[in-house]
Amino acid sequence: MLITVEVGLITPPFGLNVFVINSLAPEVPMTESFRGVMPFLLSDFIRVLILIAFPIITLGVLQILG
Repeated sequence: MLITVEVGLITPPFGLNVFVINSLAPEVPMTESFRGVMPFLLSDFIRVLILIAFPIITLGVLQILG
């Protein structure tokens, strides 16, 4: 769930984290900021797909600790 919330914070049009970062560097256009986030967004999507395909990755830890 945390990963999907993170994806929501960096995707347009509500990319709150991108707006915060862009306010720190106002000379950088917003489109360039969102373009710079795309590799991280792609890796997050791949990570979510892996966790959906192999839920034992996260559920296995609970079984070991429980």
